[in-house]
Amino acid sequence: MVNMTLSIPKELHKEMMRHSELKWSDIARQTFEKKLQEIHWVDEVLKRSTLTEEEAEKIGHKIKHQIRKRFS
Repeated sequence: MVNMTLSIPKELHKEMMRHSELKWSDIARQTFEKKLQEIHWVDEVLKRSTLTEEEAEKIGHKIKHQIRKRFS
């Protein structure tokens, strides 16, 4: 297994130390694995997509516009 060093804000570290019974390295590893699963899923969807980049941009702008309308 490879070791990795992360930088985190002091406040986050203080909170984590309040729960030293947790294995933070295991939690980080699980989170990395979950994020990679999501990325692989998106990659698979994109492989099968017939949308052009321009069409995807237009859809993205429409979605953002609707979200702004909903929350403003």
